[in-house]
Amino acid sequence: MTAHATDAELPILDFVLTNYKNFNARATRDALIAYWRHIQGGGKMFWAVAGAMSSAQLGITLAPAIRAGLIHGLSVTGANLEESLFRLVAHHGYKDFPDYRYFTKDDDTRILEDRMRRVTDTSIPEDEAFRAVEQVIVPMWTQATASGERRFWHEYFYDLIQQIGPDKHEGNPDECWLLAAAKAGLPVVVPGCEDSTFGNIFASHVKLGECSASIVKSGIEYMAAFYDQYKVLSEGAGVGFFQIGGGIAGDFPICVVPSIKYDLAEPVKPWAYFCQISDSTTSYGSYSGATPNEKITWDKLTRDTPMFVIESDATIVAPLLLRALLECKAHPEAADALIARRLG
Repeated sequence: MTAHATDAELPILDFVLTNYKNFNARATRDALIAYWRHIQGGGKMFWAVAGAMSSAQLGITLAPAIRAGLIHGLSVTGANLEESLFRLVAHHGYKDFPDYRYFTKDDDTRILEDRMRRVTDTSIPEDEAFRAVEQVIVPMWTQATASGERRFWHEYFYDLIQQIGPDKHEGNPDECWLLAAAKAGLPVVVPGCEDSTFGNIFASHVKLGECSASIVKSGIEYMAAFYDQYKVLSEGAGVGFFQIGGGIAGDFPICVVPSIKYDLAEPVKPWAYFCQISDSTTSYGSYSGATPNEKITWDKLTRDTPMFVIESDATIVAPLLLRALLECKAHPEAADALIARRLG
């Protein structure tokens, strides 16, 4: 079968290559092609995910990308970590609010009284998500307290999500990125995990004397472990950095390179690729809106690093990009031929 005969199996890639010519569209196209070429060359990709991407169901494309070997590690907020779990066990309890832009304070008060927690145009059900998971994870914490076991925050969730039987799945398990990452054993960092619902719940049990704060390894320990994880990830063709949003989810892991270089005084490969999707425009002092070349001065990136900024909504761009990459992974020769023709 010729490459041309399989173009029909690359509809999203074909769409991007055909239509995305300038501005943010061009940045999306170029970031996609550079990502694919990096993977083809034996490189790996590390994702940093801020915002509320799990509530926005990014797992629909993120989970298959993990299984396909397109993502090799993650830095996520505590909220994204737990909300991937919520979508699996409480999907039917979610409620959408497409008219949220027109809500009054009274409207949101009624949502509160209905025991829902709104995230833009959708909402997490208090009882089916928070309280149901609490019944399972708190015993894990108390048992760890009794035994003196210490683990990273995500390790508790890795165990929990794999213990939950299919009979408890309301969402599609194939669309749960946390489950895919746990099964693959991907390295994960969750900086600032205290800033999440279950971070607060854990703190309350510590305050009540029911759990020891020491059973959760600290952010410093996350970085100490990430030194070694980065060295493994960056072997061979190196590891790229793909970032959604800003804040600690991105800033924490990207710092590993200068820290190894200057603080450990050890040789280290620079990040091999950088792309950020953000709707925050460049402004004074804004990390989310800082251009990538600013990171050169912090020795996080180099002048030779392929750099891309896509100033757009990640809920639109990331699924499109991931779906095109999945097509490339499934049909590499046809994808290469199509890219050559469209860019030739």
